[in-house]
Amino acid sequence: MTQTSVTAVAAAVFKAACPDCRGRFELAAGALRLAIGASDRTTFYSFTCPDCGSAVRKPAGERIVELLTGGGVRTLRLHITA
Repeated sequence: MTQTSVTAVAAAVFKAACPDCRGRFELAAGALRLAIGASDRTTFYSFTCPDCGSAVRKPAGERIVELLTGGGVRTLRLHITA
């Protein structure tokens, strides 16, 4: 008889705030999107505010990118085409 081990993985939850309505809340990884560009100006994360519905876009430095990717946030890599 073979024994199977199952490991439970806690879903990542991130604290966020909306600059429009000033709401503060927690978002699951699936509610966030991360875009990684060629520079700091083109690297950002985005989400829709659950309180007011605004589309929010915030810059993402190296530490934020590390936390979001490690937490399972879907990532889009932006490429410049000539």
